[in-house]
Amino acid sequence: MVLIYKGPIDVEELLSRWYDAEHDKNFGAMVSFVGTIREEGGIEALSFDIYRPVLEQWFGRWKEKLAKEGALLAMAHSEGDVPVHKSSFACAIFSPKRRVALEMLDAFVEDFKANAPIWKYDVIDGKRIYAEKRSTPMNGSGLLLK
Repeated sequence: MVLIYKGPIDVEELLSRWYDAEHDKNFGAMVSFVGTIREEGGIEALSFDIYRPVLEQWFGRWKEKLAKEGALLAMAHSEGDVPVHKSSFACAIFSPKRRVALEMLDAFVEDFKANAPIWKYDVIDGKRIYAEKRSTPMNGSGLLLK
């Protein structure tokens, strides 16, 4: 369902793979989004932890929602460290109509930021620090501290 990469995503290979798999299925549009780690606040990388069972459930709901529109959803995310200027998140929507793909892509990415069970850490001087100020708490979740 969801492709998980150890470290950064190979964007060219991934988008090519998605396109090659779906281009002959009579979709009128493939709309993609690629998230890239920005250099800010002295970070050298971001690091990610993923809770896969909940991610698969969340993603499955989105796939069902898009299927009702005749559309297909693909997603990839990184686990572990991703250096600045590399990509940690990519998704694509294939749809018979471009408007559906464009609108659903925006809704999907916004919901991903708010509800996907992926935790983000800044990597500064080789240390992982929870990126609390740049993270959105999931509804009903909390942060466990040692």
